[in-house]
Amino acid sequence: MNKILVTGGAGFVGSHTCKSLAAAGFLPVTYDDLSNGVRDAVRWGPFEQGHLEDEARLATVMQAHRPIAVIHFAAFIEAGQSVREPARFYRNNVGGALALLRVMRAHQLDKIIFSSTAAVYGDPQFTPIPEHHPLAPVNPYGRSKLMTESILSDMDAAHGMRHVVLRYFNACGADPDGELRENHQPETHLIPLALQAAYGQRADIAVFGTDYPTPDGTCVRDYVHVTDLASAHVLALKRLLADGASLTANLGTGRGYSVREVIAAVAAVTARDVPIRLAERRPGDPAILVADATVARRELGWSPKFPELTQQVQHAAVSFGYPTTDGGEHGEHRQAVSPCTAVPH
Repeated sequence: MNKILVTGGAGFVGSHTCKSLAAAGFLPVTYDDLSNGVRDAVRWGPFEQGHLEDEARLATVMQAHRPIAVIHFAAFIEAGQSVREPARFYRNNVGGALALLRVMRAHQLDKIIFSSTAAVYGDPQFTPIPEHHPLAPVNPYGRSKLMTESILSDMDAAHGMRHVVLRYFNACGADPDGELRENHQPETHLIPLALQAAYGQRADIAVFGTDYPTPDGTCVRDYVHVTDLASAHVLALKRLLADGASLTANLGTGRGYSVREVIAAVAAVTARDVPIRLAERRPGDPAILVADATVARRELGWSPKFPELTQQVQHAAVSFGYPTTDGGEHGEHRQAVSPCTAVPH
């Protein structure tokens, strides 16, 4: 069975991708230092613990498993923290990627799929955002991802190291089978935070800014289900294994939801109020981020299976063991509430 080295495979998107790789007939080899990942999420192949910058350890793992390609997730992802600790982010995200690429070259491994982000676009000039949109990230996190994209392009030009760069919009949801879920410490994603507020595990959820130029004044984002992200990585891998050219593609549904709409969806799915707290805008938060995913559809044959916000929230809620309004195996039936319940008037 062909092995794929998955850096950061114990993380949220990484672990879901490992499951999809196994279903497609590959053997994922997870390489993770567990600084953000969870050991229990590694269930579909071998686990190798190590730091991304440890080239000797990486070389040992490469030699032992002889993967045919790499999927690179391992990175720090919290944009606000990157502003406070830029050197840490550049060292890990850019320095770690360089270490990985050096070891790949030493082992004549020339295929890599890179987990990038919509943060490379910065404050968009227009939406939906295509790949040719100007690249102007507004924080070190986005800049670290863009730097790595540039390095990959240079490595392709100089050494024929082919790559697929996948620019995620807002990852959400959870494994529909209930085997995996988000497990960020601390949690920073809107849907799990809203679920925690709905079930009293936090006092409230902050809504950062209510005066954006959007229909309800709150930020609008394109939410893409983690299982759909995972499927895109498998399709990208198949492209590279079929000698396809390097590619950069957005991953999103093409539809945006506001913060208020997400909170309302959580209220509807849980039949509970979601306490909110109004707060000032956060620096660097664009008003609207919505993807044009035409390239992914055309070049990879990718199409989201779970594009609806309610379904994304439902899968997330079930993965945490919360009762929901679906009346399904993992939940208890509750009367649904109006989506307006969570929205202050």
